[in-house]
Amino acid sequence: MTYKQRRSAAALLFLTPYALSFLAFIVTPIIVSIVLSVMHYDMTAPHSVKFVGSSNYKDAWKDEYFWQALKATFGYVILMVPGLIITALGMGLGMHGMAKGRNTVRALLFLPGMLNVAVTGILWQWFFNGEFGLFNFILKRLGMNPAPWLSDKAYAMPSIVLMSLWWTLGGTSIVILAALQQIPKQIFEAALLDGAKGPALLSRITLPLLRPVLLFVVVTNTIAGFQVFGQPFLLTRGGPELSTRGIVQYIYETAFNNYRLGYGAAMSWMLFAIIAVFALVQYSFLRRSTS
Repeated sequence: MTYKQRRSAAALLFLTPYALSFLAFIVTPIIVSIVLSVMHYDMTAPHSVKFVGSSNYKDAWKDEYFWQALKATFGYVILMVPGLIITALGMGLGMHGMAKGRNTVRALLFLPGMLNVAVTGILWQWFFNGEFGLFNFILKRLGMNPAPWLSDKAYAMPSIVLMSLWWTLGGTSIVILAALQQIPKQIFEAALLDGAKGPALLSRITLPLLRPVLLFVVVTNTIAGFQVFGQPFLLTRGGPELSTRGIVQYIYETAFNNYRLGYGAAMSWMLFAIIAVFALVQYSFLRRSTS
């Protein structure tokens, strides 16, 4: 065996575990979910399994709870993504301008992201508790009335977004900070020599150079927003009045609580189509703005 053949064989040997795991945990579930989406499969009556074609998709299209869950998901995305990008951009710019203490601030900002969603949800349940929660305690000390953070429809979704911002802000801020640190200082020095001031530097130098990174964080956070599950599930269980039950939670309840795997799989693929369309639209729009 030649040296080139040995290298190829070694490469295949190293890639085999990943390829097998990719096949087992990615490709196989995708194929199974596609098959399930066109089947009537009720786990409580396995003998009734049959091919129904597009019936599950048609049922979802007429399902008012599907559209209600999708509306709640859109509400979360609309509040979460712009709020996260604007806040993370501000934090990134602030850390970039720091002469000392940047590493400490960066570590503290990233710390919440190291917690899993279960721990974060339990912590914020205490923050939002109507009787002895931290936020209502502060409001009372300030002479204000306590707020129904999780029990009122007007407060519930913004409260979930607030928790999500605290939890995910660090990672996005650090990505933006890394991009800011890659911008050559000579560009800013030349702009200052030409008489550019702070707002002009931000709007005409910094933001245009950050557009590729902003494209990345907007698209990835939009995809993550459409898949939100843990935060509303832990804080409100989808309430009050299903106002915070997102589409992923509805799919979960349909498939694993009501045992309708075929219908749940069909809604999953509908969600995939919605996410793909939004991601492509965002990518095309932001890509054109960078050219």
